Formats: sequence, structure tokens, C-alpha cells
Amino acid sequence: MIPQRQHLVRGLIYPVPDPRFPFLGVHFTRRVSGHVDAGPNAVLALKREGYRKTDISLKEVLGEFSFPGFWRMAAKHWRTGLHELYRSFSKRAFVRALQQLVPEVNSADLVPSPAGVRAQALERNGLLVDDFRFECSQNLLHVSNVPSPAATASLVISRAIVDMAGERFALSA
Repeated sequence: MIPQRQHLVRGLIYPVPDPRFPFLGVHFTRRVSGHVDAGPNAVLALKREGYRKTDISLKEVLGEFSFPGFWRMAAKHWRTGLHELYRSFSKRAFVRALQQLVPEVNSADLVPSPAGVRAQALERNGLLVDDFRFECSQNLLHVSNVPSPAATASLVISRAIVDMAGERFALSA
């Protein structure tokens, strides 16, 4: 958001979440620096490290499309997926979504910023995993499907991981 309009957002502004999806929806984030970010859209990434709309990996796309859970999820939520994709490519649609939270925002207030990529676990039955997943194998504890950068910095979550590792691998504190 351009500096002259950042006064419109004094904190974090999130919509009421849709319980069907583990995503935030379009929202505003006021950074410690005072800068305001608007976003994101949740769209299928066509490359694991795809930070631009034009980043595509045929191998990764084939992997996504060959997973049965993808097709089960897509069959159930295709309208939402198309809407998210449309809003990702249409600044007008994106601004309309933001205006539901802050009506004074307009297209000229927004400037492009870097994209992020967040992995989202999906079950074979097409259900989106909506929280952390902890799995042990041999001498490893895997933490996956981390929902946000803030969650990864949580001391409570780190304590839970340390406790799990301690129990699993018979570690003493």
C-alpha cells in the first residue's frame, strides 16, 4: 500500500474465516515498520518455488495433477478455486475484496509486492489439512503443513515439538 494511504490500516484486519478452508482470505497486515501489506490470494502454485505468475514446472504440475486428492478437492471446490484465480489476475476484483474490509481503499493505493508460497497438505480423499502435522520416521520428527510464519515462531509450538522429540527419541532435558 502506498505510504500516503497506510493510515487507513492501524493494525491487522482479517475477514471472518471460511471454515471450509485453512486460509486467511484477503486481509491487511500492518508491519512493525508501518508498511501495510494487502493480500493474499490462495491459488495453486505451478512451481514449488514459483513466486511469479509465470513460474511453471511441468514436472511439478504433473505431480500435482496425478495426485488423486487434488481431483477430489478440485471437484468439490472448483468454483472457489476459479474465483481465487480470477482475483489473482484482476486488480479490480482484488480491490473489491479489500474494500469489504476497508471501503476507502482504491486501486491507486496498491502497489505490487513480492509473492509468497505456502505449502498446503492435502489428503488423498481431497480434504485440506487445516493445522500442523507431526510425523516421526526413524530418527526424524517431521513438522509439516505449517499454517503461518507467526505460528513457526510460537514458543508454545516449539515447546510442544521439543517435548515430542524428547518422548520419541528418549532425550533428557
